[in-house]
Amino acid sequence: MRTAEAIGLVTAARTDTDLFGTDQPARRYRELVAALHPDRLPADPAVRAEATDAFIQVTTRWQARQVTVLGAYRLGTPAHSGDLADLYDVGDDRLLKLPRRPTDNDLMAREAHALCTIAERGDPRYLPYVPRLVDEFRHCDATTGAERRINVLAIAPGLHDLDEVRRAYPDGLDARDVAWMWRRLLVALGLAHRAGIVHGAVLPRHVLIEPDAHGVVLVDWCFSAPAGSPVPALVPGHEDWYPREVLDRRPCGPGTDIAMAGRCMTWLMNRHAPRELRAFARGCRQRSLDARPDDAWRLLRELDQLLDRLYGPRTFRPFTLTP
Repeated sequence: MRTAEAIGLVTAARTDTDLFGTDQPARRYRELVAALHPDRLPADPAVRAEATDAFIQVTTRWQARQVTVLGAYRLGTPAHSGDLADLYDVGDDRLLKLPRRPTDNDLMAREAHALCTIAERGDPRYLPYVPRLVDEFRHCDATTGAERRINVLAIAPGLHDLDEVRRAYPDGLDARDVAWMWRRLLVALGLAHRAGIVHGAVLPRHVLIEPDAHGVVLVDWCFSAPAGSPVPALVPGHEDWYPREVLDRRPCGPGTDIAMAGRCMTWLMNRHAPRELRAFARGCRQRSLDARPDDAWRLLRELDQLLDRLYGPRTFRPFTLTP
C-alpha cells in the first residue's frame, strides 16, 4: 500500500470497519502502519504532516479497538476473573470468556466441545444446569500475533459460588440447605455423564447457586474430558481436592466428579450434620474410582431416600446468603 492510498483510506473512513475491514483487520492495520510510518515517509513536509496525522489516527483507533472490541462484542472491565480466563459482561446475560494465555486455547476448546456435546445429547429439561455456548471465535493480538480462542456463554444472573456461600456461613450450613444444592449438582453431573463428559473440576468456585429459586449451575468446563480419559489439568492451589486418579493422570470417569461433589458438600455442612449423610458422602469419596458410585442419577435416588428417612417429605426451605 502506498502512502497516498493509506492517507486517503484514513481520511475517508468513518468507522473502524471502513478503516480495517472485516476479513483480516490485523493485516490491514499492518499495511497502514507500514505505509504511514514516519521512517518511510517522503521528504515533502506537507505529505509528512498529513501522513503523521493519519498514522496517529490508525494506531489510536486500533489500540482502542483492541481494548474494547473483540469480534462483535464491546468489552468493559472484567466482571469476573476465573482460573485461566477473564469474563466480560457483554449484555443479554452473556459472558465473554477471554483466556489470559494463548497456551490455554486447548482448554477453551475443551469447554466448547463439552457444552456443545451436552446440549446435543442432554435432556432439554436439565440444560439450565450448565452454561449455554452461544458463540466461539478466535482473536489475533495485533501486537504479539498471539491467537486466543474465545467462548461466549449464556448464564442466568444473580448466581453465587459455593466459596461465597461458605464465607456467609463460616460455621457451616444446615444439612437441609446443603441437601438441595447436592441434589441439583447431581442433576448437572448426571446430564454431563449421560453425554459422555466428565467435568473434571467440581470445586466450590465452579458450583453456582441461585439462593431464592434454589437453582444450581455447574460452570467452567475447561478441565473436562471424555469419560475414560485423563483430566487435562488441575486448578492451581486445589490439588488436595482431587481424587487420586486425577493426580496420577489416569483415566477418569463419572466417579471422579461424584467424589469431588461429595467433598464440596461435606465442606459446606456444619458439625451438626447427621452422621448418615456424612457416611453417604464418604461412600462417594472412596479411594478407588472403581469402588465409587458411577451413576449420578441412581445416586440422586439414593440420596432422596436417605433425606426422606432423615427429614420426611420434601418441603421448600428458604435460603439466604445473610444468615
